[in-house]
Amino acid sequence: MSLEGGTRPEGAGESSSADLPALMQLASGFWVSNVLASALELGVFALLDARPGLTADEVARGLGIAGRGTRQLLPACAALGLLAATDGRYRNTTLADRHLVPGRPQYFGGFVRFLHAREYAAWGRLTEALRTDLPTAWDPGDERATVFAAEDESLRLFWEGAHPLSLACGEALAGALDLSDARALLDVGGGTGACAIGLCRHLPELRATVYELPFVAELARARVAEADMEERITVVDGDFLAADLPAGYDTLLLSSVLHNWDPASVATLLGKCHRALEPGGTVIVTELILDDAGAGPPGAARMGLDMLVWTLGGRSYTESEHRAALAAAGFVEVRAVPLEVMQANLALAGRRR
Repeated sequence: MSLEGGTRPEGAGESSSADLPALMQLASGFWVSNVLASALELGVFALLDARPGLTADEVARGLGIAGRGTRQLLPACAALGLLAATDGRYRNTTLADRHLVPGRPQYFGGFVRFLHAREYAAWGRLTEALRTDLPTAWDPGDERATVFAAEDESLRLFWEGAHPLSLACGEALAGALDLSDARALLDVGGGTGACAIGLCRHLPELRATVYELPFVAELARARVAEADMEERITVVDGDFLAADLPAGYDTLLLSSVLHNWDPASVATLLGKCHRALEPGGTVIVTELILDDAGAGPPGAARMGLDMLVWTLGGRSYTESEHRAALAAAGFVEVRAVPLEVMQANLALAGRRR
C-alpha cells in the first residue's frame, strides 16, 4: 500500500531508534538472570567471600572453569552490582555478601537456583500455557506429580529462598497494622514460618501457629527452632483445602496464599477462615494485587503469569475482587494498607462480626 498522496500515519518519518534500547532490554532480560544463576551455581560469590580480591584468572583457577568465559562473567556481575572491581581484582558487593553467599541468614541463592531449575524452562513455554490454560512447570496429567510434590527437591530451594522474603513481609505487617491486641494467630499456609517469626519478633504478646502441608511443616519447625521461637510458635501439619482449620484464634493470616488458587477455592478457604476465627477477630490477606484498571503493577502482573505456568487455576486478583471475596465469606470493615515488600504490595484486613 502506497502512502503517496494519502495521510501519513502518526509518527511516520520520525526517528524511532530511541525506542530500541528499551525493547532490547526487555528482549534480552534472560541474559541478566542467567548471569546471576551461573555465577551462583559456579560458586563465584562463595569463592570471593573466602578469598576477596582475586583476578579473573585466579577465579577461573579457583573454580576450575575456563578463563575466557570467566573474564566475561566477572565484568557482567560487576555491571549488575554483584561484584566490585578495582584494578582487575574482584570482591563481593554488600548485596552479594548479604544474599548470595551460602550460610548467610538472608541467603537468597536457593530461590535463584529454584528459578533457574524450574521456572526458566516453564516460562520458556509460556505461549503454550496461554493457549492451553495448563501449567508447564509440571505435568498435570501425571497422577504422581503435583505442584506441591513433597519429593521434589527443587521446591526445598523455593522455600529456602522464600524465607527471607516472607520474614520481611511479617516485619512489614507488624509495622503497618495495629496488632497490639492480637494474642493468638493462625498462619494459614504459612510456609517456613517466616511471617510468624517476623510478627512475633515485633509483638511480644503474640503466640502463633503455622498450619502447613507435612513436608513444608518440617522445614518450618527447623526455622522456628533456628529463630529460638519454639515457645511462641507451634507448627501443625494440615491441608487447608482438605480439612477444616483449627479454631480458637483471634487473628488469621493468609500471606501470599490466595493467588495460588481459583476463585472457587479462594471462596472455600475464606469460608473456613471465617468459621475458624473468633467473633471480633481479624483476617489478614497479603498479596501482590492488580489495580482495577488492569495496568499492573509489574509484580502482580508477572505473578499472575507465573500462576498460569504453575497452577491449574491460580491468578493475581484485583483489590475489588479480594474485597468481594472477603465480603462474601462474611468479613466486614475490610481496609487496605500498602506494603513495600517483594511478596506483597497490599494487605487487606477484615473483621468477623
